[in-house]
Amino acid sequence: MPSCSPQCCLLHAVEVIKIYSEDGTSKVVEILSDMTARDLCQLLVYKSHCVNDNSWSLVEHHPHLGIERCLEDHESVVQAQSMMGSESKFLFRKNYAKYEFFKNPVNYFPEHMVASCQQSNGSISPSQLLQNFLNASSCPEIQGFLYVKDLGKKSWKKLFVCLRRSGLYCSTKGTSKEPRHLQLIADLEDNNIFLLVTCRKLYSSPTDYGFCIKPNRGRNEAKELKLFCSEDEQSRTCWMTAYRLLKYGMLLYQNYGIPQQKKTLHSNFTAPVRSVSENSLVAMDFSGQTGRVIENPVEAQSAAMEEGHAWRKRSSRLNLLGSQSPLHASPLNTAIHKTQSWFHGSISREESQRLVKQQGLVDGLFLLRDGHSNPKAFVLTLCHNQKIKHFQILPHDENGQLFFSLDDGSTKFSDLIQLVEFHQLNKGVLPCKLKHHCIRVSL
Repeated sequence: MPSCSPQCCLLHAVEVIKIYSEDGTSKVVEILSDMTARDLCQLLVYKSHCVNDNSWSLVEHHPHLGIERCLEDHESVVQAQSMMGSESKFLFRKNYAKYEFFKNPVNYFPEHMVASCQQSNGSISPSQLLQNFLNASSCPEIQGFLYVKDLGKKSWKKLFVCLRRSGLYCSTKGTSKEPRHLQLIADLEDNNIFLLVTCRKLYSSPTDYGFCIKPNRGRNEAKELKLFCSEDEQSRTCWMTAYRLLKYGMLLYQNYGIPQQKKTLHSNFTAPVRSVSENSLVAMDFSGQTGRVIENPVEAQSAAMEEGHAWRKRSSRLNLLGSQSPLHASPLNTAIHKTQSWFHGSISREESQRLVKQQGLVDGLFLLRDGHSNPKAFVLTLCHNQKIKHFQILPHDENGQLFFSLDDGSTKFSDLIQLVEFHQLNKGVLPCKLKHHCIRVSL
C-alpha cells in the first residue's frame, strides 16, 4: 500500500477548536487543518440546528485587549488560532452586516469621506465606488479626521488620516496629502482591523467609536495596537469597511456570492430555512379577483391599519371561544412570545443595545424584551440608520380582552407574535419594517 506524502498528511491533519456562543456555552469541535471560517460556521449551524441564512460569523475575541473582529469567510481557522493568545477565544455569532455594504453602499460611504467624490462633486455612484474598491488597478481613498492614540501614552491627538491600498497614513501638516507630509501608520498586508469593544474603559478614548490595527504576528499586548476613534458610528463603519475592501478586494465579493450560487445545489450541511423570504413581503390588495401589489404608501398604510383591526377581531373571537370567561386574558396570549427566538426576556436596555451592535447595525434588526419601568409592558429594540431606538409596547384591555399596541391603542394585537409579524410586513409607526432578529444559540 503506498504511503501518504507529508503534504497529504498535512492536508488531512485534524485540529481541535473550542467555540463559545453568546450565552456562554461552548463546544469543542475537531476540524481539518484547511477548514475556513465559512466551513466551520456551516458545521456549527448544522450541529446547533440553527437557521442557515448565511449570516453567521466566527469572531476572534481578545477580552484582555477589549477587541474583536469577524473572520472573513475565506480565512483559515487554524491559521487565525495560531496568532491568538491563550486568553483569546472564538465566538459563534450572528453578523447581519457582514456583506450589507454590497447591498446598501450609500449607507457605508458618506461622500465627505470619499476623496474621489469630493474631487468630482459627488458624481461617483455608490456602485461605481464599490467597483473601484474591487478593482486592484484603481485607487479609491477614504479620508477624514480621527483621534489617534500616542503609543505608550494616555493622550489622544486629532489628526487628518487617509486610507489607501498602500496603507493607512496620517498627515503631519493639517490636511495636506503631499507625500512629504504623509506618515505611514500601518500597511494592510500584515495587519488586521479590529473593533474596540471597551474603548473608554481600557483606553480612555474620547468617544465610544473606537477601532484598532493589530499586527498578525507578534505579542498579543496592548502596546502592539494602533488605536483610533471616530466621531460617530457611520464614520467608524466606513473606515473599517474600506479597510476590509482594500485588503481583500474581489475575495469579499466572491464570499458574498457563494450563498447565492449554492441555493440550488445540495449541501452536506443542511438546516431549516424560512419558507418566506423577507424581500418578498409586500403590501397586497386581494379585494378584486386577482391580487395586486400596493405601490402607494398612503394606501399601504391604510391597508396595514385595516389588517391590524382584522387580526384584532379574529383574535377576539378565538379568545372568547377558547376561554371560560371573557373577562380574563387567555394565558396563551400573555406567554406565547416566550417561545420565540426574538424575545430575550428581562435583559437590560444596555444589554439589548450591545446585542444589536454585535449582530450588525443594519436596518430592521430587532429584539423584544420585558419592560423595566412598566412591568406589564414590553420594549421593542430596533436599529435604523445605524442608530438603536427603543419602542414601548403597552397592554390594553378592551371588553375584558388583553391586547398589545405600539401606538397607544390605535392598532392592537392579541399577542406579541402577531405584532411582530404585522410589522415585518408593514412598518406602521416604526421607522422601518422588522427584518432580522437578534438571536443567541446554545452550542
